[in-house]
Amino acid sequence: MVEVDLSQPPFTFLDDEGRERVRSGIDLAYFDRDEIILETGQPGEYVFLIHKGEVAELDTTLPAARQRIGHYTRGDLFGAISILNGKSRYRFRAEQESLCYLLPKALFLALCDDYPPFAEFFRQTLTHKARLLTEQRAEGGVTMAGFMLARVDECMREPLLVPAAMTIGEAVATINERHADSLLVEGESGPGMVTKTDLLNALVLEERGRDSPLAGIGSAELITVSPGQYLFEALVIMTRHKVERVVVIEQRRPVGVVELTDVLSYFSSRSYVVSLQVEQANSLEALAAASRRTPELVKALMAQGVKLRFAMGLLAALNGRIMNKAWGFLIDERYHRDSCLMVMGSEGRGEQILKTDQDNGLILADGLDWPDCGEQMQRLTETLIELGYPPCPGNIMVSNPEWVGTESQWRARIASWAGKRDGDSLMKLAIMLDSHAVAGNPALLDRVREELFERCSRDELLLSYFARTALRFSTPLTLFGSLKKPQHGIDIKKGGIFPIVHGVRTMALERRIRPTSTLERLDALAADGRLEASFAEDLGEALSLFTELRLKQQLAGLDGEAASRKPDRVVVQELSSLERDLLREALHIVKDFKQRLSHRFHLEYS
Repeated sequence: MVEVDLSQPPFTFLDDEGRERVRSGIDLAYFDRDEIILETGQPGEYVFLIHKGEVAELDTTLPAARQRIGHYTRGDLFGAISILNGKSRYRFRAEQESLCYLLPKALFLALCDDYPPFAEFFRQTLTHKARLLTEQRAEGGVTMAGFMLARVDECMREPLLVPAAMTIGEAVATINERHADSLLVEGESGPGMVTKTDLLNALVLEERGRDSPLAGIGSAELITVSPGQYLFEALVIMTRHKVERVVVIEQRRPVGVVELTDVLSYFSSRSYVVSLQVEQANSLEALAAASRRTPELVKALMAQGVKLRFAMGLLAALNGRIMNKAWGFLIDERYHRDSCLMVMGSEGRGEQILKTDQDNGLILADGLDWPDCGEQMQRLTETLIELGYPPCPGNIMVSNPEWVGTESQWRARIASWAGKRDGDSLMKLAIMLDSHAVAGNPALLDRVREELFERCSRDELLLSYFARTALRFSTPLTLFGSLKKPQHGIDIKKGGIFPIVHGVRTMALERRIRPTSTLERLDALAADGRLEASFAEDLGEALSLFTELRLKQQLAGLDGEAASRKPDRVVVQELSSLERDLLREALHIVKDFKQRLSHRFHLEYS
């Protein structure tokens, strides 16, 4: 019997008996350097599991310089698809002396028949494999199922719907009797919400009598979710809107209420504690203390296997609240309605997990008189540095007058950038396209971005120049075979993240899509018919994978591990077999996407 490590997928889909069948049925084979292990068109007879050495996957239909499309090392598996398809589509060649375990075709097919999840692993899309990786990374605490699959309808409270004619006294009695914190009050345009605090303010501050009706008390504008949404999404919504409860709506009727305390029963307390500290901060010192805890929250979320999309949503909402609170502490309230603080870059897209460089700007209403605006913006920049947001090397900050201006000045800048079409101007257009309001009056930014869409979305020449940047960096598929030393690696930002982000941004500009998040833009492009839904989903999963691998490097740097290594560098040899498999697939998707961009915007002729 051959001893082999079967602790990684797909062998984890087998039970003990199945793994014993593998150990009893496999053999070990030696392949010399440059020996062809499996030829293009050859019927598949074995599944190969590499024990030692390196194997290249070659597409013989391509020119020699571009033939290597994959690279396999210790723990990697190949040849299964050749058995399932009847023959091999590609050539597999030993890059150096290699030892491989051989799983015979008959045994492999028998295992596929007896263990459907084992068979399904080889037919799964990138999306499904990425979910598997997320589950695999959960390290205790709240389980993946408890953390990610809990839905709103599993813990919502029954709504207390009362007529608007109910008196304050009756409302207080109802709340006490039902041990509730809020009521939904029927109104002509739908229900509104009245909380215990609203009732107390009505009695004490407004001096209303016990017999006063509920009409006109509380909030008529509800923050809502649907029964099928994840609880984690509800937490993100509460953080973003600064509320402690949301109303569950189904077919335009309230069917439940979810309180923040309900969400806490499912989630780690860390997310709540940090959110609460931010909200309760009554000074810049207290806000800085809360802000310093966000890396701790990131580590907890990743350790618990939270899907990156939701983690990014929560962190973006928290960062937005931190900046909003800082703005409130520093800026006189009389300027709030006539100014808008915006964040740009990955922060504007809601795709920044750990705090990195500041990218922000300020829009002022035309005619606003703010004599010490420059001094105030310098103080804001210094405060954000104290809160953990380093200064931008490119000086894209409100302390730089070039990124502060009236609405008319911003419109003129956009017109100038669109007309010049040079590299610097296109970069600035891209930055503005990703801008998101975090404080002040967001309508000012909405109007400026509308000017950007109006100027650029129908300009085919500008779109072509704009899209070309997505092809600036090569896809690092052919570099796998040369990554021999630990200090080398793939630049995951240039090779994976940037082409997706900028390519999707270009398509969003063309289609006048308002959301700034790359994942939301992908959803909109799929709904618009510009991308197939399955391809848009694969692009989203590829982006999430690249971002997670990069985040792993950043977290290691915070802990003092690999401190000398650049955070964008991912060393292939340090990845698990499943991670390497996912990385290969994700980079192929990037390559396909770049070809589509090239065709759509005629970049092959430029």
